[in-house]
Amino acid sequence: MANWNDPNVAASGFGAGANAVDQAVDAGLRSYMLSVYNYMGSGVLLTGIVALLAFQSGFTASMVGTPLMWVVMLAPLAFVLVLSFGINKLSTGAAQALFWVYAAVMGLSMSTIFIAFTGTSIATTFFATAAAFLGLSLYGYTTKKDLSGFGTFLIMGVVGIIVAMIINMFVQSSALSLAISVIGVLLFAGLTAYDTQKIKSMYFYVRGTDFVGKSVIMGALTLYLDFVNMFTFLLNLLGSRD
Repeated sequence: MANWNDPNVAASGFGAGANAVDQAVDAGLRSYMLSVYNYMGSGVLLTGIVALLAFQSGFTASMVGTPLMWVVMLAPLAFVLVLSFGINKLSTGAAQALFWVYAAVMGLSMSTIFIAFTGTSIATTFFATAAAFLGLSLYGYTTKKDLSGFGTFLIMGVVGIIVAMIINMFVQSSALSLAISVIGVLLFAGLTAYDTQKIKSMYFYVRGTDFVGKSVIMGALTLYLDFVNMFTFLLNLLGSRD
């Protein structure tokens, strides 16, 4: 029987080949995750630019209180649904195009924050969110702990938050609004770590297939949503109203 603890194995062709394969996998994973982060970061940047331009041009003020505002607010959801449920039928190029359009439309939707909050508090909250996101995503990428067990709990929490937000549209409770913001920040902080680990694991299923490009887009979309939602809840919690 072979002795797998024999140090001479490392000098064999098998050991060298295994090391080469491991290095190739590591390099592929780093390239994959870098692509995900590049798309996600570029999407956030595009959203911010569009939001600022929409506000400065007067478009945001002109749409407030009109039916167009509801169209702009609901349009991002439509793009998410198309990408999530239609990704298998879309080409990689179409998925990329939809992601950029989604990020731009999301910018129009989020431009209203410049009416509600001061520019200083928006900037401060953005950088605080970015720092938290980087730390949480790094934890999700490097931890050896399996975070999959938290997935169901976190998703159920998000559903609960959505229901609470709908209820609060009618009751207008400041206490409920505060609770929603606090829980929302915690939920999407947890989702950032959980989703990063899930995206990392996904690489080993899609590497070498035609789905890699689409997987990058879906991973970027997932982390983008985590970032934007964490930023929005944190802004509601800490932002100074204009």
